[in-house]
Amino acid sequence: MKTKDLKQLRTKTIKELEGLIKAKKQDLLLSYAKIKAGKEKNTSLIKRIRRDIAQLLTLVREKEILERSK
Repeated sequence: MKTKDLKQLRTKTIKELEGLIKAKKQDLLLSYAKIKAGKEKNTSLIKRIRRDIAQLLTLVREKEILERSK
């Protein structure tokens, strides 16, 4: 994800971010299946999707901590 995308994601709610995480996890499973089947040659795609999921999870955790501190 680009920095611009992350800035836009920071404005979303936790529910919206969790929905995005669920969609990314689904993409990850499909990518694994395509690579195993030999249909996908770009294995770096998995690394990028995993990094996106980690960034989204970090945003969710930051929002949870901010809500508790209020």
